[in-house]
Amino acid sequence: MGGRGGGIRVLLKLTWIELKLFLREPTTLVFTFAFPVVLLFVLGEVFGNQPGGTDRRIFGGWGAMNYYVPAYIAVVAMSVGVIMLPTRLTGYRAGGVLRRFQASLVPVWAVLGSQVLAALVLGVVGSVLVAAFGAVFYPVHFPDSLAQLAAVFLVTSAAFAGIGTLLGAVMPSTRAAQGAGLMLFFVMLFLGGAGPPTAVMSATMKRIGDFLPLTYAVDALQAAWNGTGWDATALIVLGAIAIVTGWLSLRVYRWG
Repeated sequence: MGGRGGGIRVLLKLTWIELKLFLREPTTLVFTFAFPVVLLFVLGEVFGNQPGGTDRRIFGGWGAMNYYVPAYIAVVAMSVGVIMLPTRLTGYRAGGVLRRFQASLVPVWAVLGSQVLAALVLGVVGSVLVAAFGAVFYPVHFPDSLAQLAAVFLVTSAAFAGIGTLLGAVMPSTRAAQGAGLMLFFVMLFLGGAGPPTAVMSATMKRIGDFLPLTYAVDALQAAWNGTGWDATALIVLGAIAIVTGWLSLRVYRWG
């Protein structure tokens, strides 16, 4: 493939192709761009964004939308990672696309890397839509440091992309991958702090949430969004998830 430089060119070319293919998928448009905004609208109309009264107890004094906007940025990253990526990878395997990549000597890191980079771009677009919606319709507090928010989002995206590529590597079929991804998505959505706030959850729900990546993604992004500093514990957990799942994906990835 012409050495490292050739591999990078292949990676970028595959990423561009993947972006166009992702955008042709109705599921991508729904779960990445529409679903988070619709849920954010519903929650905003229910709770508003006044940081007082019930909000002070339930939403940490931030106001409901200052709680939910960063939470739904995390949901965007999760949807791309656990729904889009595994479905795409298993679909490629079933259609023989991965075997053709292998026959063309395309390295496995370029195949997986193009999926992750395309997912990151889509996640950024979806997150901008969520933030823009919050800014237009509610008086949300924007983060003082966009660099911190971007860094936390990058770690969050890497963690969910790692989970998605691992699912794509081990799931036997596209339907199995989609089913597993959707189940993970909705369990994390409702128990990871993006649905009911953790302040109103039962002890059992909180214990389950402690094992869910979205819980740490929501915590880290809320801290960055609301200016309370770096949530070191959440970032360490997310970074560990990204490293372990990424390494396992490369080890167990099958071309067909």
